Amino acid sequence: MSRTLLRGAQVVTMASDRPDAERVDVLVEDDRIAAVGTDLEPSDAEVVDLAGRIVIPGLVNAHLHTWQTALRSVGADWTLMEYLTHLHGECVGNYTPDDMYVGNLAGALSQINSGTTTLGDWCHNSLTPEHADAAVEGLVQAGIRAAFLHGTPYRAPDVPHPLDEIDRLLAGPVRRHALLTLGMALQGPQYSAPETAVADFRAADERGLVVSMHQSGGELAPGWEALRAAGLFGPRTNVVHGADLPDAWVKTLDEAGVTFTSTPENELGQGHGALVTGALLRLGSAPSLGTDVDTVVPGKVLTAARIALAHQRGLDHAHHRRTTGTYADSPSVTGRQALAWATVEGARALGLADRVGRIEPGLQADLVAVDARALNLWPAHDPVATVLHADIADIEAVMIAGRWRKRDHTLLHPGLDEVKDRLLRSGRRLLSTIGARSSRSSAA
Repeated sequence: MSRTLLRGAQVVTMASDRPDAERVDVLVEDDRIAAVGTDLEPSDAEVVDLAGRIVIPGLVNAHLHTWQTALRSVGADWTLMEYLTHLHGECVGNYTPDDMYVGNLAGALSQINSGTTTLGDWCHNSLTPEHADAAVEGLVQAGIRAAFLHGTPYRAPDVPHPLDEIDRLLAGPVRRHALLTLGMALQGPQYSAPETAVADFRAADERGLVVSMHQSGGELAPGWEALRAAGLFGPRTNVVHGADLPDAWVKTLDEAGVTFTSTPENELGQGHGALVTGALLRLGSAPSLGTDVDTVVPGKVLTAARIALAHQRGLDHAHHRRTTGTYADSPSVTGRQALAWATVEGARALGLADRVGRIEPGLQADLVAVDARALNLWPAHDPVATVLHADIADIEAVMIAGRWRKRDHTLLHPGLDEVKDRLLRSGRRLLSTIGARSSRSSAA
């Protein structure tokens, strides 16, 4: 048994029965958290002095199309319709399995570098079994914990999800790896015929899998009511975006245990509609967070948390002034809530709340050390706020399942230069398949 004792840090456990931050030790045995407390016995343990740091649960990016990593920034000025036209209309069919592999490998490593230990990989470009296997292998080689959400390019509304692929992945490529779980990235009721949506959801339910689906703006399709009538909404249902969903539907879904994942920077920038955060908070619930597409926005969950927090506070302040004629005297949303969206709620959305998202004995040892001695963070009067203010340069160390993946501000992955070279070659070739590129994009 390997034992590691983390000592001297301020610890933000995100456990509901503990303070926001406390100076305690964390003992890790093999892949699990063994104890959290003061003056823990270091016998036979490697003692890591983390004075001046803040230790938090590993961040959860609950929604990322990791396969798009090689096309970073090319769509920074795209609207949602331009993104759908260029990426999904022109580019997806040109992906090879190697493109999928290097995109997922580099994207997952980048997530680890920024403090993400669990990734919801919404892989809806699994053109063939070889593409899916290559994407899975990229995650495995990176060493990240991931929910591999299998999807395909957009299909006709009456074409069901390929269940033979789900069963193949369950029996082999995903099952072999302890850090991976499988889910289904469905077209869902918005893009499927009602009977197809019901069949897909039933198939996932029979297999005990999380299902995740996009929804943004517009009228609700008939499939939503068909799924409600069939009783198929539940805790393993995840709605991505949920923008402009009527409050009554948000309430119905929330009461059924459905989780929501907001990708705030992308939703605001591309015009998905009104963020679902406010509707959930009014119900006493909360979203998880994702970054969606590196094609358009940076993949940093802490940035997403800050944007979601500031956006909701801005809406609430404006509402308060309209209704009372004066400024609010207390914040409507706290920093701890925003950090929970990036940890606790993300774990719940991916069906992993019993494994990650908090620092508690028995849970997986997915931990991040933030270097609060940095000039941009010091003095760290409020540890939770300090974490939310941190950037990649401040992420000193990342542990996943008891194994260090980043130490001393450096990723512990061999051959990073080769990974970057492969990613560049992949991106240049894929970029050549996209029409109407801007001069900025083509210069890349």
